[in-house]
Amino acid sequence: MSAPSSADNIDSTTTFRNVAIVAHVDHGKTTLVDAMLRQSGAFEERAEAIDRVMDSGDLEKEKGITILAKNTAVHKRNADGTITVINVIDTPGHADFGGEVERGLSMVDGVVLLVDASEGPLPQTRFVLRKALAASLPVILVVNKTDRPDARIEEVVSESHDLLLDLASDLDDEASEAAELALDLPVLYASGREGKASRKQPENGNAPDAENLDELFEVLLSYVPAPKGNVDAPLQAHVTNLDASAFLGRLALVRIHNGQLSKGQTVSWMREVDGEPVVQKAKITELLNTIGVERVPGEKGVAGDIVAVAGFPDIMIGDTLADLENPVALPRITVDQPAISVTIGTNTSPLVGRVSGHKLTSRMVKSRLDQELIGNVSLKVLDIGRPDAWEVQGRGELALAILVEQMRREGFELTVGKPQVVTQQIDGKLHEPFEELMVDTPEEYLGAVTQLLAARKGKMVQMTNHGAGWVRMEFIVPSRGLIGFRTEFLTDTRGTGIANAVFHGYAPWAGEIRARHTGSLVSDRNGTVTPFAMIQLADRGTFFVEPGADTYEGMVVGINPRQEDLDINVTREKKLTNMRQSSADVMETLAKPKKLDLEMAMEFCAGDECVEVTPEVVRVRKVHLDSNERARERSRSKTRDKAAL
Repeated sequence: MSAPSSADNIDSTTTFRNVAIVAHVDHGKTTLVDAMLRQSGAFEERAEAIDRVMDSGDLEKEKGITILAKNTAVHKRNADGTITVINVIDTPGHADFGGEVERGLSMVDGVVLLVDASEGPLPQTRFVLRKALAASLPVILVVNKTDRPDARIEEVVSESHDLLLDLASDLDDEASEAAELALDLPVLYASGREGKASRKQPENGNAPDAENLDELFEVLLSYVPAPKGNVDAPLQAHVTNLDASAFLGRLALVRIHNGQLSKGQTVSWMREVDGEPVVQKAKITELLNTIGVERVPGEKGVAGDIVAVAGFPDIMIGDTLADLENPVALPRITVDQPAISVTIGTNTSPLVGRVSGHKLTSRMVKSRLDQELIGNVSLKVLDIGRPDAWEVQGRGELALAILVEQMRREGFELTVGKPQVVTQQIDGKLHEPFEELMVDTPEEYLGAVTQLLAARKGKMVQMTNHGAGWVRMEFIVPSRGLIGFRTEFLTDTRGTGIANAVFHGYAPWAGEIRARHTGSLVSDRNGTVTPFAMIQLADRGTFFVEPGADTYEGMVVGINPRQEDLDINVTREKKLTNMRQSSADVMETLAKPKKLDLEMAMEFCAGDECVEVTPEVVRVRKVHLDSNERARERSRSKTRDKAAL
């Protein structure tokens, strides 16, 4: 199968298939897309093959996960000489980026559900499958990684069918009928790494008996319906994603539902301004078709295709490009509400602005947050009545940490508050978000994990032992109980445990959760950390700083094993005398400090702490730097608690 050389091959005989590849994180979506592109000839002109080519962002490459939904186009030349364009949407597998999955599903007519041949369906599998069935999209099940040594293919297929039945019972009548039809879904067995797929089930631990992905393409073409759009109807094109070009400015990725789009065409741009619908004329200055992973200039796009257009400087996701004479808007894209929030503001520490060129002002921070709202449909930015800080709401801790990390790399200095849950008042009672947590752990850590989650108000709903020394447990736990959970969980399971969570819903407030049982070592003055002071204080706890680092009053420099905070002087210097030390003195050494990255710092900080983020360093600090002010705040807090009782 070879790809056409240019977008000129697309004409009235071209047919389309639009499909999203969805799965839990690390089940092989992006690797399978690589194999599809490689077989289609998209990499023929490249000097070297690139793994996970769709994960183009620096953070995606570093973390090994997909963060943003992206599209590619596989061009399949049919036996009669016509071309079928398979537009493939590669979606994130992490629950925190569920908004990207929902946006991706709005672009397609079918779904390829990937399930790991060993791990089976996990929480995000349930989330994406529920969304696909609710949208009445046909589903193709692909059991991936059949060549894993611990593969259990038949059991995974059975678990996937059970999941379909379970979801069908939860949906309304119309969607439930679609779910029941999905029970007859085709099943393929694949190894994305080897680029093979077959409808014949292989033995556990073996790759499919196939030469390539031909059977996958055949099932896609026969099972996923062609787009229903009418080429001759008035134009309706939905903006589903945004991109940018150094030469063209903002690019809008649009799914054409009806009609045609042409370069130079004047259209009705249907948008919302301050919540009110607005219609204005605009001209398409450039149109780009997708071939493989490249966008190439084209002359037109027809109903069913996904193209990129330029000429709309302020276009937003959810806008509609419509016919001039008969403009009809398409429904705006909606996603689930955010569950976690943080306060993001300018850096207010005494060490702010030490490096020239950093972005420090509130105007810059607000402008960057507004820019993020353009392409991130699952994010909200709320005014909290302060000129230098805003509340940012997202799906989860990781999604918010990714935003802060991106801003840090762009040169911003920020103050980031402790993650909090977004609560709701339902029937006059306070409700909070809950998560469905699935834990895989060796049997010997069963007690430790159960005890850890019990302290965080988690309730076990199911436990399965596959007989291979591992136990799978499912919990319903408050979202705030999972803030700071990951580090402690990995410590208790010696790094072997696997935990995945997905939003479950809102339920009444679960009560107080004390997730952290240690205090902080807090610097009591400004200065430079000295080796002498750290040696004298070595028995006080674990340090985050090393000699020579700058510190200031109120900065958290370490962990106190006890629950209360401890103010210490880490800048103390040794008194110089004219007395020489004996050469027999024992050489003292310092323990290596614990390095905090951004996610660890956000997990660690207590309710009265926040995180100072700069391009060079991440620090934890107290919200109130002055110790006297902190004491007064603690006293006021106790008074409020007594009044509440």
